[in-house]
Amino acid sequence: MADTKPPADNAAPAAKPEAKPEAKLPKAPKPNPIYKYMGLGENFRPKLPSRNWTIFLTITGSFAAAVIYDKREKKRVQRKWCRLVEHIGKEPLDPRAMPRKLTVFLEAPPSDGLRSAQDHFKEYVKPVLVASGLDWEFIQGRKEGDIRAELAAKIRNSRLPPDQRTEDDPAMDTRRKNGINEFEGPCGDIVIGRHTWKEYVRGLHEGWLGPLVEPAKPEDIKNPEEPTPAENPIDALPGSSDTSPGEIEKPPVEPVEPEPTPQPEEKPEKPKKLAAFISTADYKTAPTPQLPNEFDPSIPISFPHILGFLNTPKRIYRFLNRRAVADSIGRETAAIILSTYRPYHTTTESGSSSEFPPDTVADSSQSDGGNIAQAAEQQTALIEEEKEWHKSVRVRKEGEPERTWLEPIVLDPRISSRMRKAELTAEDEERSKTFVIPEEEVEGWIKGGLRSLGRTGWKYITEEKKKPVAEGLVEDED
Repeated sequence: MADTKPPADNAAPAAKPEAKPEAKLPKAPKPNPIYKYMGLGENFRPKLPSRNWTIFLTITGSFAAAVIYDKREKKRVQRKWCRLVEHIGKEPLDPRAMPRKLTVFLEAPPSDGLRSAQDHFKEYVKPVLVASGLDWEFIQGRKEGDIRAELAAKIRNSRLPPDQRTEDDPAMDTRRKNGINEFEGPCGDIVIGRHTWKEYVRGLHEGWLGPLVEPAKPEDIKNPEEPTPAENPIDALPGSSDTSPGEIEKPPVEPVEPEPTPQPEEKPEKPKKLAAFISTADYKTAPTPQLPNEFDPSIPISFPHILGFLNTPKRIYRFLNRRAVADSIGRETAAIILSTYRPYHTTTESGSSSEFPPDTVADSSQSDGGNIAQAAEQQTALIEEEKEWHKSVRVRKEGEPERTWLEPIVLDPRISSRMRKAELTAEDEERSKTFVIPEEEVEGWIKGGLRSLGRTGWKYITEEKKKPVAEGLVEDED
């Protein structure tokens, strides 16, 4: 075994590496004191947002920009149609005659409430009506059949002699007594939605072709020849009695009726829908009343309304594209205000112009792919809205009366030939394109406030302040 030599005690230590001089680090910049005053702290350092924040800000910013842009453009489009009709509000009125009044037909859309239809009118139709200065009245319905029944009752009342008419408005009766005449000329009807339009056409036919008095129902008609089983004919003979000759007849004993037990108060039943006075099959055999040469012009206004969670993408797209709906409704509303109208087009599939026979009308709810056999313009108006109705509306129940929403629109030549549709003329269309809406009329309150603040400041800086001169003193002339 080899002997290992122990290390010498006096051995020199190993040489250490020489230490390099320390490099001077750059001094950190002093933080801006503005961050401290804003409450962000002295060590705040501005930096770019992270990846997640960038995605969030991009999505929310894009959506907010799309909403703001659509709102500004919608307001710009509405201002254009308001300028087209605002001259009507400046025309003088006859003090001894009633002004022109439009009629607005509103009804709750299928599977929804009346509030949605009212909001649609307030957002798209009302601004143009207010700019024109015309008056209007509502005919509203909360369920299917209300518009049809109310319009038909209104027409039947107008067919009666003046002394037999029932006036719901006492102010109107007072005006007539004071010699204030009605407006002479066409007024106009605004019908919102395909479901309301169906009831409008049905009520128009029922009011003019139907009877003035409600026909008797089959269950109310009794057979007069049938005997009434009220009493026995043998007991009704004179001298007939159940007692023997020697027996004294006792007076009848009145039964003691028990005290009635208190019953809970029953809630009054809701009024049922008034049945139609005439069916669509009886149009041909109905007598022709005294009809006017033409009815008041009407305009069916679109009401895009869709429900359901799966339709959320379509609803978002429509929410971001409301300017197109405002442009279409503004044009139609301006047409009814300006009272420019034409007959409804009635053409067959072969292209010849003739009345569309009621027997060949197809049910629009059973058609597929948009191949509709209906050719009359009154029948195809807003027909694309039926595809978006909720499926619960199409369910038919046993013993259910006529469903106006599900039945096809049946026309009678005597009524359809007198209907008029409001439409803008080519001159009005060109005049509407010449209007230039300034930015100040469509900007929001934030941008408008900044603009007003800037103009006020600039006016204060540029204009010289004039010293007030005391009364009776004249400035010295140099």
